[in-house]
Amino acid sequence: ADCRYTCHQECRSLIQLDCRRPGQCQGQLSPENTLLSPCSQNVTQTVEEKPEPLTIQEIKQKIEKYNAKVTNCLLMKLNDDGTYTGFIKVHLKLRRPVTVPAGIRPQSIYDALREVNLADMTAKRTSFYLPLDAVKQLHISSSTTVSEVIQGLLKKFMVVDNPQKFALFKEMRKDGQVLFQKLPLTEYPLYLRLLAGPDTDVLSFVLKENETGEVEWDAFSIPELQNFLMILDKEEKDKIQQVHRKYERFKQRLQQTLKEARGKPG
Repeated sequence: ADCRYTCHQECRSLIQLDCRRPGQCQGQLSPENTLLSPCSQNVTQTVEEKPEPLTIQEIKQKIEKYNAKVTNCLLMKLNDDGTYTGFIKVHLKLRRPVTVPAGIRPQSIYDALREVNLADMTAKRTSFYLPLDAVKQLHISSSTTVSEVIQGLLKKFMVVDNPQKFALFKEMRKDGQVLFQKLPLTEYPLYLRLLAGPDTDVLSFVLKENETGEVEWDAFSIPELQNFLMILDKEEKDKIQQVHRKYERFKQRLQQTLKEARGKPG
């Protein structure tokens, strides 16, 4: 409260501060966990200041600048009321299986036009893994929120899991590092796309499991939880087998080396 020291919630238990005077940094990090000298460098704030809303003229200029850099015809379009539409690509990096209706035929154009929800046609459910790093392109407006993007993605893949199990992240590259930041549900992805430009190396969107402790486990059904346990058990057995095979190969090479060395002098 006095020195305004800021850290990630996960790092809180590692921080040891002993501030005696307001405005002065007298605390010390534990030696084994010291990354920065507390008094020598500023600590990045976890809360970003919201920029001032753009005027219609500023939006128009940014859209023109954005479209000038587009090479795939996925342009943004400004509407008369000041809103705009465009495309975003979302990478799906889900490590856990998702729940979908069982025995459902693929959605037809007729179903899409009538907005038919095929998931409501059966109570049967099954779980499977979505392809790792699958990419889905969405056409959205400047008023589409992160929450609506998540729900739209789940609907397109006919995923019936609770949307609160998932979170949308923005992926940025800086100084050779890949940085992820979870987006609040009320954020507007198309606005972020407009500010960053069309280059996905500068900014891209990723759908991942919600790992921040905000998952409501009551939303999972008993079969889903049992399925998670089965998956963890399988992964544990696979890891044990990998370790056994690794050291078995090492043992064989060591025995072969000793066998060859017995007949050599010295």
